[in-house]
Amino acid sequence: MKEITAKEVEQKLVKGETLQIIDVREVDEVASRKIPGIIHIPLGLLEFRMNELSKTESYIIVCRSGGRSGRATQFLADQGFDVTNMTGGMLAWEGEVR
Repeated sequence: MKEITAKEVEQKLVKGETLQIIDVREVDEVASRKIPGIIHIPLGLLEFRMNELSKTESYIIVCRSGGRSGRATQFLADQGFDVTNMTGGMLAWEGEVR
């Protein structure tokens, strides 16, 4: 499984790179603190909403600490998506939040 640190994601955003970030946390978690511009798909709905994603895009998957995003990353990779797990999740995130 491909992995990226929260700091690496933050640096890419600061440089102006456009990233497709999928947050798999629950609604209440995302409502309190999220990375601007994320795509929110709770882990429990991922199987049903993966048709909204493109296999030609690259995605970074994030959750609270990295566990759920790891499961989501593995699931989407098994379906043929180009996905990378953000290790440490939002607990490790020091960048901008909304």
